Amino acid sequence: MRTDLTLAETLSLIRPVDPVKLAAVQARLDRQTKPRGSLGRLEELACRFVAITAREEIRRKSVFTFAGDHGVVQEGVSAFPREVTPQMVLNFLEGGAAINALARHAGADVVVVDMGVDYEFVPHAGLLDRKVGRGTANLARGPAMSRAAAVRCLEAGIAIAFDCREKGIDLVGTGDMGIGNTTPSAAIAAVFTGRPVKTVTFRGTGIDDEALARKIRVIEEGLKVNAPDPSDPVDVLAKVGGYEIGGIAGLVLGCAAAGVPVVVDGFISTAGALVASELHPSVREYIFAAHRSVEIGHTGMLERIGQQPLLDLGMRLGEGTGAALAMTLVEGALRSLREVRTFDEAGVSEGNER
Repeated sequence: MRTDLTLAETLSLIRPVDPVKLAAVQARLDRQTKPRGSLGRLEELACRFVAITAREEIRRKSVFTFAGDHGVVQEGVSAFPREVTPQMVLNFLEGGAAINALARHAGADVVVVDMGVDYEFVPHAGLLDRKVGRGTANLARGPAMSRAAAVRCLEAGIAIAFDCREKGIDLVGTGDMGIGNTTPSAAIAAVFTGRPVKTVTFRGTGIDDEALARKIRVIEEGLKVNAPDPSDPVDVLAKVGGYEIGGIAGLVLGCAAAGVPVVVDGFISTAGALVASELHPSVREYIFAAHRSVEIGHTGMLERIGQQPLLDLGMRLGEGTGAALAMTLVEGALRSLREVRTFDEAGVSEGNER
């Protein structure tokens, strides 16, 4: 199948997850040697994975860490300089970051996607060059990118999703790297949730109170200057988003269209997933929310998407770290589905409450 679908073609392919298939898996779980529903959300994970993929085992898992720089860093919204973005990408490629360690634990590959880092990387097996520009413009002064660039970001992510299906990657995780990217993520959260900027904006890389107040003012100014239209998610992405956020949004859209479950990481990844779910409401049925970030705007975004996080570990790193951990829960859910016997198979009497 083609992997170079347009945004419009992708949206036309997305369908709700079949409720009949969901019910069939749940009926099987209900016959297993345990009180009905006693595995809690693991049962939900098994039901959704099987209904989406028609598979009970994961052949391959991959975390895609999208990277991009942000013009808004010149407003003093981050505790780290812009140069850290390419430095961390190189660390990912050398296997020395937190995402590498946790992906190894989960048995997942890590692929870095350069959507807009202000640096020219040499070719590397673990790097996809999908560069749309060398960092976005300053969203506090005008649009972060053009509408055409936003569509390019989305379609780059879509192509990655369909390529995953062709390669037998059954579970995809999202991750991010980009100094300053909690600022556009908070802006996106404010637009789509309708919440005041100060209630969705937090410390990101660890800024102090003065910098946090400045960050809130910068986002408020950016929303005033750009007037992003919440009824037009591409407009929102273009005006106050980021290249890597657009790539994540496209990956989530593509996974929904291609029938690949996607584990969404924390605050920045959820900003991308939120753009995707605003473009098509059925997208949220393909999303597994990995964890709840310390960033205060994350809960509102998850509520808007309609997903409950699987983990709450006080994490705020990004990179795809939460996604890698949550992948192990999906793997455990499927193992339980495959290996727990039914009452009939085990010769165990069913309780009256069943």
